[in-house]
Amino acid sequence: MTSPRPRISKAVIPAAGLGTRFLPATKATPKEMLPVVDQPAIQYVVEEATAAGLTDVLMITGRNKRPVEDHFDRNYELEDALRRKGDSERLSRVQQSTALATIHYVRQGDPKGLGHAVQCAEPHVGDQPFAVLLGDDLIDPRDPLLTRMIEAQAEHGGSVIALMEVDPEQIHLYGAASVDPVADGVMRVTGLVEKPDPADAPSNLAIIGRYVLDPGVFAVLDRTPPGRGGEIQLTDALQTMAREPEAAGPVYGVVFKGRRYDTGDRGDYLRSIVRLACERPDLGPEFRSWLRSYVREEMPQID
Repeated sequence: MTSPRPRISKAVIPAAGLGTRFLPATKATPKEMLPVVDQPAIQYVVEEATAAGLTDVLMITGRNKRPVEDHFDRNYELEDALRRKGDSERLSRVQQSTALATIHYVRQGDPKGLGHAVQCAEPHVGDQPFAVLLGDDLIDPRDPLLTRMIEAQAEHGGSVIALMEVDPEQIHLYGAASVDPVADGVMRVTGLVEKPDPADAPSNLAIIGRYVLDPGVFAVLDRTPPGRGGEIQLTDALQTMAREPEAAGPVYGVVFKGRRYDTGDRGDYLRSIVRLACERPDLGPEFRSWLRSYVREEMPQID
């Protein structure tokens, strides 16, 4: 009788990047702490992990990331000030981030790429499958992508990556997958290419920032040489696992067709804020009214 696969309980969130695309704002402020409306981007990611049942979170950090740790810690002076003012609403929101999960931190040291950041998690996750969530991708809570991926891993085993159809001309910004259908919305990944030229891309299915990984990925990463940009690429390790199932494979993909907010690019970051603000019940009605007026009155002058 086949033993049940271990339940996934741990999430890894790489947060050691320098955020160079947002300079000078990120000179002293971690990019993960940039606000998306009135909440830092990193909190959305932790909330997504906990909503999927992953309450043990490891953040891979680096220098100048102390504000990330402070955000998920208690701030007794601020809480006391809000309590004395009777501002229970803001007090509740401040305390929310401290109660989301058990959060651990480890420093990456040298920024050698996403694959190296995942390697840093090995002592924490051990021999259990685990999830990796990238902070640049925010997934709408109404579209539980991570839950679907965990279910796919429980059913099929191996590792599971999130895939999304993109404009073929934009595939050079992503890792691209070649796939064979397995079940409704689930694909067997047969090959991966990191940021290919559109003419060479195997498909327009792009890897987005959610992974559920078999712990065998660590052994594969150990023998994965630096790739694009001189960094250890997680995509290269997954490519090995997809083509050599005995090397901690196979690899599956869940095709995501829901709402995703990309905060890794300045333009997409601004669009994400607008979209999320429009949907907020406390901000949306007034903001949407202002936005309609702005577009109607100001946009023709800009053009």
